[in-house]
Amino acid sequence: MDRGRQGKARSARQGSINWPGTLLGGRPQSREDLLFHLRSRSAHELWLVIVDASASTRRHRALTDAKGLLAQLFDDAYRQRARMALLTASGQSPKWQVQGLKAAKGLAGWLDTLGAGGGTPLLAALTEAGDWLAVRRKRFPAEQQRLLVITDGRLKDVGELPLLACPGLLVDIERGPIRLGRAQELAVGLQLDYRHIDKL
Repeated sequence: MDRGRQGKARSARQGSINWPGTLLGGRPQSREDLLFHLRSRSAHELWLVIVDASASTRRHRALTDAKGLLAQLFDDAYRQRARMALLTASGQSPKWQVQGLKAAKGLAGWLDTLGAGGGTPLLAALTEAGDWLAVRRKRFPAEQQRLLVITDGRLKDVGELPLLACPGLLVDIERGPIRLGRAQELAVGLQLDYRHIDKL
């Protein structure tokens, strides 16, 4: 079997064993047949999640349903061994909950305590996230970054949006009989895909 494509993986001679890659080459007969994960692969993928938890997201179970989506996301990240960064936008200023750590089951506990209230410092959160991603790209150039923004889009003024240079998705959690529809405009401005939570 041609192992040419596995050459890069074989260059690491210690650390955690890459069992799928090893077994694709047949049953290992000696240590030389084992493939190891490169250290850089531990930061292969980063999921940055920005959660709008302002007072308006309490309406019509918006934040409650967003929690269900987040629980599923955290579980997926844990299974895929992705790294997580989590930024909440509520009150006076955005707040980092996690910054680039391996996804852990402990995030479910944080989710239980997440409540909505205060203003919507979403633009500040987006700007801070953009700066953080730019710095991280320099440190980990091989890392694949993904962004998820959860918001009802109820901002007084969208204004000038930061350039995030990161593919991702904006999930609109706005509900109720009167919808402003600003989340979709926000997605376009941020160059993110758009979905309403009811259609996920």
